[in-house]
Amino acid sequence: MKLVAVTSCPTGIAHTYMAAEALEIAARAAGHEIRVETQGAAGSNPIDPEYLATADAAIFAADVEVRDRERFAHLPTIAVGVKKAISDSPALIAAAIQKAQSAPAGSPAAAAASLATKVEQNASVGVRIRQWLMTGVSYMIPFVAAGGIMIALSFMIGGYKIVDVPLTEVVRHFHVFSKNDWAALLFQTGAASFAFLVPILAGFIAYAIADRPGLVPGIVGGSLAATIGAGFLGGIAAGFIGGFTALYISRVKVGKGLRGVMPVVVIPLLSTFVTGLAMLVVIGRPIKAAADGLSHWLNSLTGTNLILLGVILGLMMAFDLGGPVNKVAYTFATTGLAAAGTASASGPNLKIMAAVMAAGMTPPLGMALATTIRKNLFTEPELENGRAAWLLGASFISEGAIPFAAGDPLRVIPSSMVGSAVTGALVMAFGNTLRAPHGGIWVTPLIGKPLLYVLAIIVGTVVTAACVVALKGLRKTNRAAAPSGVAESVAA
Repeated sequence: MKLVAVTSCPTGIAHTYMAAEALEIAARAAGHEIRVETQGAAGSNPIDPEYLATADAAIFAADVEVRDRERFAHLPTIAVGVKKAISDSPALIAAAIQKAQSAPAGSPAAAAASLATKVEQNASVGVRIRQWLMTGVSYMIPFVAAGGIMIALSFMIGGYKIVDVPLTEVVRHFHVFSKNDWAALLFQTGAASFAFLVPILAGFIAYAIADRPGLVPGIVGGSLAATIGAGFLGGIAAGFIGGFTALYISRVKVGKGLRGVMPVVVIPLLSTFVTGLAMLVVIGRPIKAAADGLSHWLNSLTGTNLILLGVILGLMMAFDLGGPVNKVAYTFATTGLAAAGTASASGPNLKIMAAVMAAGMTPPLGMALATTIRKNLFTEPELENGRAAWLLGASFISEGAIPFAAGDPLRVIPSSMVGSAVTGALVMAFGNTLRAPHGGIWVTPLIGKPLLYVLAIIVGTVVTAACVVALKGLRKTNRAAAPSGVAESVAA
């Protein structure tokens, strides 16, 4: 059969492409043809309309909304999270084939099935809240990455005093052969990218709730949140207020005379006014107080408290390897990095970013080391994944450990959490700092005390590998010692 698929994750980086590759391999193994559209950070590669018109079924492996999903309305559709495609792609292929056979393309049942995308309207409230938040985060992260790396490069070239160069000087007196002018240009451009962080977060949370009508109130509310100093907490609140206000107004039944102006005048006007009123008059002040309290707490952390925070962030980064808990820790760090744009080189926000990136690098590196030193404990596919995990881990792509966690979660995830917690604590204890939001070892020149930073990652990697080897070795020993009738239960 001819299948189509769309893969998409909140960051649009590793999960998106790992899921696409897994589906392609599984389809070929089952004797079917498949075309996969990856809606990732680099954009999408739309499926050829001619192939799409003759396809038998569609698979949506997505944790955010599938763009242009109306193209698949004629197909029976399977909709799951992106990790399902990575961990169990053969079952997805089989389910898609079964659905194609029971609901031929073009039938009413098939058209209805195509609507089961992220965000899932029939999911529990908790699941939908997470999906709304992840949609906002997915659109925010490219702004963080672009702005953060440019600001980091500006400090590398011109030093931390480059923040004192005003924008007007860059515009009026830029010289091509001046190092400081290039540094000032990078800083001002990166700062402009950071200025969109909260508005984009809020705008696309509202978009996930109300579709296009939510964009204007969400972005305006996010901008107001940034203006009054409410930070990303205010942005989240603005996204939900703007999204639900726009959704409510768009569902009000009006006469034919008003239908034409509702989407372009009435909905954006009323929803933006309500959101602005809420942000400036009702909840803006308490949210700003909460954000200021969080900032004050971070700035007050020293010694053992900061090390404890490093442990907590490390545990979060390794808990679900790119999932919601991991993204909470990463978003916490990157929003703090934005706030630290003009802060001192040793501020707590920069230490948090350093701890988060190091802890996120440790799980795949630990799995890579484990497959190198104890090959007999791993399957052949895991050994291949281990070789790839060296590069993925070094590049701060935590998802490189997912194939191992999917196959043996009870041993791999705890081992990863222990190693990442050790790394996070060491980074805080060493006082490492980082101004880049991503990059792994490739941004080592942007790291404070880089040799100690690398040491922290090495120690965490060794701890992760030692834990997983010990746990897998214990399982193998128990299986060999157990009577044949209970060996399978011990292995489980």
